[in-house]
This record gives sequence, structure tokens and C-alpha cells, in this order.
Amino acid sequence: MRIPGKTYEPKDIEEAIYNKWLERKYFHAVVDKDRKPFTIVIPPPNITGQLHMGHALNNTLQDVIIRMKRMQGYSALWLPGTDHASIATEARIVEAMKEEGLTKADVGREGFLERAWEWNEKYGSRIIEQLKKLGSSCDWDRLRFTMDEGLSKAVTAVFIKLYDKGLVYKGERIINWCPVCSTSISDAEVEYDEKEGSLWHIKYPLKDGGFITVATTRPETMLGDSGIAVNPKDQRYADLVGKTVVLPLMDREIPIVADDYVEMEFGTGMVKVTPAHDPNDFEIGMRHSLEIIKVINDDASMSERAGKYAGLDRYEARRRIIADLQALDLLEKTDRHVHNVGACYRCGTVIEPLISKQWFVRMAPLAGPAIDAVKDGDIDFIPARFIKIYLNWMENIRDWCISRQLWWGHRIPAYYCDGCGATIVQAKTPEICPYCKGTSIRQDEDTLDTWFSSALWPFSTLGWPDETPELDYFYPTDVLVTAYDIIFFWVARMIFSGLEHMGEIPFRHVMFTGLIRDELGRKMSKSLGNGIDPLDVIEHYGTDALRYALLAGSAAGNDLRLSDQKLQAGRNFANKIWNAARFVLMNFDDEPDFTKIDKARFTEADKWILSRLNNTVREATDNLGKYELGIALQKVYEFIWEEFCDWYIELAKPRLYDHDSEGRLEAQFVLNKVLGDSMKLLHPFMPFITEEIYLGLFGSDESIMISKWPGYDEGLDYGREEEAMALVMGAIRGIRNARAEMNVPPSRKARMIFVVKNKRTGEILTNAKAYFIKLAGASGIAVRENEEGIPPNAVSVVMDGATIFMPLADLIDIGREIERLKAEADRIDNEIARANGRMGNPNFIAKAPRELVEAENSKL
Repeated sequence: MRIPGKTYEPKDIEEAIYNKWLERKYFHAVVDKDRKPFTIVIPPPNITGQLHMGHALNNTLQDVIIRMKRMQGYSALWLPGTDHASIATEARIVEAMKEEGLTKADVGREGFLERAWEWNEKYGSRIIEQLKKLGSSCDWDRLRFTMDEGLSKAVTAVFIKLYDKGLVYKGERIINWCPVCSTSISDAEVEYDEKEGSLWHIKYPLKDGGFITVATTRPETMLGDSGIAVNPKDQRYADLVGKTVVLPLMDREIPIVADDYVEMEFGTGMVKVTPAHDPNDFEIGMRHSLEIIKVINDDASMSERAGKYAGLDRYEARRRIIADLQALDLLEKTDRHVHNVGACYRCGTVIEPLISKQWFVRMAPLAGPAIDAVKDGDIDFIPARFIKIYLNWMENIRDWCISRQLWWGHRIPAYYCDGCGATIVQAKTPEICPYCKGTSIRQDEDTLDTWFSSALWPFSTLGWPDETPELDYFYPTDVLVTAYDIIFFWVARMIFSGLEHMGEIPFRHVMFTGLIRDELGRKMSKSLGNGIDPLDVIEHYGTDALRYALLAGSAAGNDLRLSDQKLQAGRNFANKIWNAARFVLMNFDDEPDFTKIDKARFTEADKWILSRLNNTVREATDNLGKYELGIALQKVYEFIWEEFCDWYIELAKPRLYDHDSEGRLEAQFVLNKVLGDSMKLLHPFMPFITEEIYLGLFGSDESIMISKWPGYDEGLDYGREEEAMALVMGAIRGIRNARAEMNVPPSRKARMIFVVKNKRTGEILTNAKAYFIKLAGASGIAVRENEEGIPPNAVSVVMDGATIFMPLADLIDIGREIERLKAEADRIDNEIARANGRMGNPNFIAKAPRELVEAENSKL
């Protein structure tokens, strides 16, 4: 046994302990058919990333789960990795190049990719080292990167497989275009926010005379209108279907068509159809063979098809178009209008829906099985309320645009023959065209959406498309821990990818985390300046305190408030445990021989704490199994702090201090057992301090993280003793509260008379005499069945099954207390007289500030 130092200093132990864990390969999971596997794949952080509190929470939750499973005997794999993050990383590199006065065009594709790989080399491992600071017990020997050779092979294999099945295709569709990132983005990457704008009612002249009115929030797109649509059931416009109008400002005739998409109640019941700039209009245009006219360029300027507005920025064009319509008396009215505006999730720029030729994944055949897997309960969402959100998105999903106009990422394995125009999709660059035998072949310039590779993460990281032992053993994974804001980006795509390519779900449970907020409930952000750097917290409080603060009171899917008070509470808990361990070890013999204990000498307190430990083991294990991590931590915390430290250690002290006590060895055994198992229960949450105490307690070099998780033992179920100690502790609390109300100093002792209602209560209280003397300030106790002989001025405390009486003269000096109370009464009388004088003064009421008058009245 080794006694811990006087004070707990996290800096002195954390790094050394973590390095020892790494050296001994404790985190490494192996294929072992004799053990059950348990697998978690990490949500791969971006190589541009800096550890933030969201990372800290997410990875702490995963670490708690994997540490417990490892102790339960599973071959527990937590597989780590990083994501190349194409848009974000490319943007960072472009910004860095600007400082050198360079552009992408200056360095060329190959030169740019060299810089990107250098970036990955420099920054890719940074966040990994930061995750290690959190105590993350990932299998670092299996670290993966979304663009490493194996994962790139998987991406290519999936693209080719889906293409061959007709599920990947290239075609002209409306896509979301970011003018700043200069690339297409998927529907999931568009963030919508309600904005107050305008709804302009524009008059379109009918060719045969008269006008119709169309309402729009985007007048700049009217230059690309190729039709007007009305609902076929709308009798107001039935006679107009088939006629034409003259497009204002462009003098081009466009038809009026009938389409069920139009909502009769919205606006005028007529909608302009701009197939090149709206996904719904595109569908209408396809149904009615309307012309597709692109009037906005990729940089958000107006195109040549925009006539005199060509070259203008889209918003400047809007301003001029409105002015020109007003001048022509074609603007009927303008209403204020609140509507959803989509922006790029990376840079926040308002996206532009544009017609573009891109690569897509046909989603309907893939979405069906993924919907069924969640509906049927094969995949469990925690909390279940996120199922509705998932199903709503999946059941209304559009084809997924997967091509990006970027250089950093997985290049699309499609090749074009300049000779015959054929498209060839294969893993390697073809030397000759299989159709015309030509040799002028070029690869598609685009790269794949980052999420295309991330969607394969649960199986590509285990070696797919090769049939590896790891893939066979560790897949499907058990639980995914992720933020709810990427349910569409990542979770949904992993589900349909796993089902399509593996024939199995990728994970059995999905545990969603919430957002980290400050103590006022605000989302942490740079603009508010309320962000907290986890590494700063670790430096100041230690890793265990941070982990405690992140998990205390947490619940899956709920946002979490983080405050300095919670961090201090974590540090205080660590100090409490440290001091308790010091006390226990300082009161052990050099080598106590626990083979000599006699369980017959166990006191009620011994049996009580063993039974409470047993129940805590059962309850916390059950909570952890249901991913109720915050509840599990709270139960372990309450047991250690309140029951073990505040009660049992105090109850055991008389036997520990008396070296001739008959039950001293038994008290030491119970302390050893409870402290050791408590540290095991706490270890997944606070790994460093528990490791240090455990090694000191057992004088071993064998880590707590590979020790056996405590199990429930029916032999330690002492219900009768739990009931008895609950009665005793309730009595002690009642006595302490009564003494505190009268400001009785701890040194003042009092006789205590217990009037009991039944024999069992009397026996319990009589047997607990030593506890009342030690913990409740009793000079002695008497137990009786009636109130005969109770002093008339005794203080009473009512409890279940008994009433406790304490003579007032034993608690206080009655004469001095009466003097003190008289002095207090005189002071209060004077204050009342003073306040009445002020409140009775008309000048004070009329002239004093209202707040002062109210305060004075409240005081009175």
C-alpha cells in the first residue's frame, strides 16, 4: 500500500499515467473469439480542428462507455481517426496562400495538393494529441484518416458499385451552390434561418391584354422565368391556362400552365416558374417542357441571359429590377414577409439554387431500408424523440449531390474519352478507351463530398472492401455517440451505406449529445466571447474535474450548461476522494491480513455500507447499460461523498483509532473493499485520480482500467441493516439540525432521551449509542416507551418511530440566551420605530426615490 501525498495535484500524475497506459497497450483491442466485442467508432474530427467543449463532451461520453466495457471483459475497441474536411481545409489553405500573394491557379492542382498534405502533416495530429489530454482511451494503433490509402480504396469501390447499379449518375439538376466556397453543397449542408424580407407583387402583362399578378421573394430570378403556374383546381384562373404573358423587362413570351404543386392560398395563387433557379420550379419545368434559363452565375453575378443586368451582383440586380418595375408601373405592392433563407453551413453565405451538371446518388432505393431499420427498432435512437426528425428527413429526401468543385478530397473515379465522349468509371486511369480505343482520356475534375467517405466510416476503418478479421469481428459497431446537428450529414448516410454495402446496420444504438452552453444558457461562440478552452480548464482544474463537470447532470440529447461552479465542484470532489483515500491508508496496518476477518464482527454500519455499495453497483451498471451516464455518475458521486466519506468513515473511526479494538481489522477490510470498488465505479468518469488511488490501495502495478468491473452480490444484500442505519442517520440529522438552529457549539454535549413507539426502534437506537455520542454530540442516551420524566423545557425532534428530547439547559446557557434574545428584541423594536418614522413622513414618501421607499416598506 502507498499513501497518497497531502494534496491532489493533477499535473503531477496525469501525463505519467497516460503514458504508462500507452506503453502497456491497454487501449489496444484484439480479435479474440473467446470474448465478446464491443465497438465504438469516433466521429472523426476535422484536421482543421481545435479541441472545443463539444469535442470534450462527446469524447468523454465515449470514453466512459468504452472503459466500462473493457472492465466488463469485452474486447473493447474505440477506433479513432480524423476527417480531411474538404471544404473547410481547402478554405484554410487558400487563406494561407493569400498571405503569400498566391491563388490556386498560381500553384496548380498538384502544387495545391502538396500543400494540403503538408497541412495534414502539420495540423492533423494536433487534435489527436488534445484528445489524449482528455484521457481518451482510443486504440491509437488503429488510427485512420479519411484519405489514407485503405479508406480511399473503399470510397472508390463504393462509387463504382453504386454507378454500376445505376444509383450514381451524372445529370443536370438544381443544386445548392455556395458563391464563396465556389462549390455545390448537399441539402444537408444548407442551414435555414427565418429572415424578414419582402414579398413583391409583380404585374405580368397578358399577351391578349390585361395583367396577372405574381408574388415573389426573389425578383432577380424573374429574368429567367419560362412560365407561370396555377393550380388546375383554381377556378379563378381556369380560362388563362394555355395563354401567354409577356415577361416584364425581358419582353419574352412565356406560357401559363396548370400544376398541382401550386398552393392556391399562397400569395395570388400564381407562381413564376424559374426552372434554372429553384428545385420545385425545375420539376414543374420538366413536367411541362419549359425552357431552362440560367440568369445567375457561379459567383452570384448576373449572367449574359440577364440582359442589361448582366454582370451585376445578385442583390444589386434586385435593387435595380425593383426600381425599373416601379418606373414601368408593374410593381403592384410590397409586403413584409418572413421566410426561410438557406446559407452555407461552412461560411454562412446565402446559397444560390442553380441548374448544374453534377454527380448524384439516387436516394429512394437507399432510403427505404434505412427508414425500416429505425422504424423496426434495429437501430435505437437515444433519446427516441430524434427518430421523428430522422424519418421526416429520410422520407422526403432528394437525390444527394456528391460532386464538389474542389481539389482537396477524393477525386471522382470517372474518366472521359475526348474521342467518342464516353464516360468510363473505374478504379485506375484507363490507358485506352474501351469503346473507340482512343488514348485522349481525362479524369473528372471534381472531388467527392466529404460525407461520402465519412458515410463508410464504421466499416471502411475496419478494412472493407477487404474481408479482414477485424471487420468480421468488430462490425457492426455497438454505439455511435454524436451531436444531433449531424443526424442528416452523417448518421443517416452511415445507416444506408452500412445496409447497402455490408448488408447490416452500422451500429445498434445512436446516443445524441446536446450543445454546450454557458451558465446563462447561451450557446458558446466567438462573437459572444463565452467560449471555454478545454485545455485551459485541464491546466487549471485537471482532466478529471473537467470530465466531471461535463457529465454531472447530463442527459442524452439535452443541452448542457457549463460553469466555473461545476468545474470547482469537480475539483472539490477529486479532493474529497483524495483525502478519504489518505485517511483510509494512513489507518491501515502495514500489511493487513484480510484472510483473518470474522464477518460475525461486522457492525450494522459495516453491513449497511456494503449493502449500499452493492446497490450502487447494480443501479450504476444498469444506468450505464442504458446510456444514462449522468444519472450513473450522480449515484456514484452521492454514494462516495455522502454515504462513504461523510458517514461510514466517521462511523468507523472509533474502531480504527483503538488498536486493541476487536473489530478493527473488519473495519479496515470494509474500508478497503468499499474504496476499491468505488474507484472502479468512478474510473470511467474520472480515470486519473481513480488509477492513482487504486494503485496505492492495492500496492500493485496492475491498472484499474483492466481490473474487473464490480458485480452485484446477493450475499451483500443487508436490507435489515440498511433500514436500521437509515433510522439512525435520520435521527442524527434531526439532532444536528436542531442544534444548528440554536447555534449550539459542537463541543457542547447533551443528554438524549428517545421515546420510541416499538421495540425494534428501541433496539436500533440503543445499539447505536456510540454513533450518537460520536456524531450527534450526545453525552449519553436513554431509550423509553413513554414521556414520563421528560424535562419540561426539553427540545424535541420528531422522527419516524420515535421522538428525541434534549434538555434545553444541556444545550444552552438559558440566562445568557434570554439576555441575547432581549437585546435582539430591543434592536428590532428600534428598527421598527425608525422605519415607522420614515414611512409616516409625507416628505419622505413624496421626495425619496421610489426604490428607497419600497425597500423601507419591505424592511418594515
